[in-house]
Amino acid sequence: MATEIERKFLIRDDRWRQQADAGQRIAQGYLIGARDASVRVRIEGDQANLNIKSATLGIYRQEYEYSIPLEDAREMLDNLCEKPIIDKVRYHVSHAGHLWEIDVFEGENVGLVVAEIELDSEDEAFEQPDWLGQEVSDDARYYNVSLVNHPYKDWQ
Repeated sequence: MATEIERKFLIRDDRWRQQADAGQRIAQGYLIGARDASVRVRIEGDQANLNIKSATLGIYRQEYEYSIPLEDAREMLDNLCEKPIIDKVRYHVSHAGHLWEIDVFEGENVGLVVAEIELDSEDEAFEQPDWLGQEVSDDARYYNVSLVNHPYKDWQ
């Protein structure tokens, strides 16, 4: 079984950009966003993946990911996935021996910026960068699958 241990945080300010790479545009949609699991199609640059992830709340989830042909992914996003499609730019920042993924959302979720870190264990220690804000790992509103039906622009 594949597992993912991931913690998610809001961003305090833009200082992370000083250390970030050029970023990669991501488009992802959900074929199924059910109570027990989600099935996601993602295009990241010229690569495409199908991802199945358990819908448990918190930092620990089962995850399976498979490469698929890019054209198949485009057709699934256009014809099969729930709308709106999640559009974002993902940046990578190395900090104190860990790689952070910073997602800057666009479209229906413009204004939302989150940082994620994948860990080897739930109790793995890591240094929090100064630009890191509140942890939202246990808040399902910040899960990408939730942003399809409850986009960030509607939260106010």
